[in-house]
Amino acid sequence: MITVKCFARYRALLGFNELDVPTAPTLGDLLAEPPFASLPKDALLAVNQSFADRATPLVDGDEVALMPPVSGG
Repeated sequence: MITVKCFARYRALLGFNELDVPTAPTLGDLLAEPPFASLPKDALLAVNQSFADRATPLVDGDEVALMPPVSGG
């Protein structure tokens, strides 16, 4: 299983704070699943507290974080 955590506005957008899902081969494969259909393409992604891209491989026990892009001035 993989634990997926949503932060900020993605909690309301996806409808959960934390979700356990079956392991997928890559982060992109995981995000192609129905629970993540409304996730914007510009989302910041992390695996085990390190920024990642959709090609990042996943293994059982990983933690995935989904965060909106950050802007500042």
